[in-house]
Amino acid sequence: MISFNYESDFRLSNEMHFSKWISSVILSESKTEGDINYIFCDDAYLHQINLEYLNHDTLTDIISFDYSEGNFLHGDIFISIERVEDNALDFKVSFEEELKRVMVHGVLHYCGYKDKSKEDELIMRSKEEEKIAMFHVEP
Repeated sequence: MISFNYESDFRLSNEMHFSKWISSVILSESKTEGDINYIFCDDAYLHQINLEYLNHDTLTDIISFDYSEGNFLHGDIFISIERVEDNALDFKVSFEEELKRVMVHGVLHYCGYKDKSKEDELIMRSKEEEKIAMFHVEP
């Protein structure tokens, strides 16, 4: 089950569409959906998590904790809305486009994709684009 939690004033405009999209991404990777929790927060909230759990004193747009077991995906994905807003400006894309990129990024990690090497990063970016293209809002 995909769930959305809010530690800031931000709210997804249509949780059902996002949930269906993430579910379809998981299926497209031949994985099984477990409990995936999105937590939308601000920079200060995510910075504290970065310090406390990863010992990193930096701002970031996403931190994902992977509790998956084999092909059964579980995890918590924390997203800083402030970072997404800033990154959208930096990358000259819409806020919604950048939000989708970050949201699918966490799930792709659970599917086994990495982004530490240049080669892995190129594969991750390609997968992000492929999965973003799967998002549609039905009339």
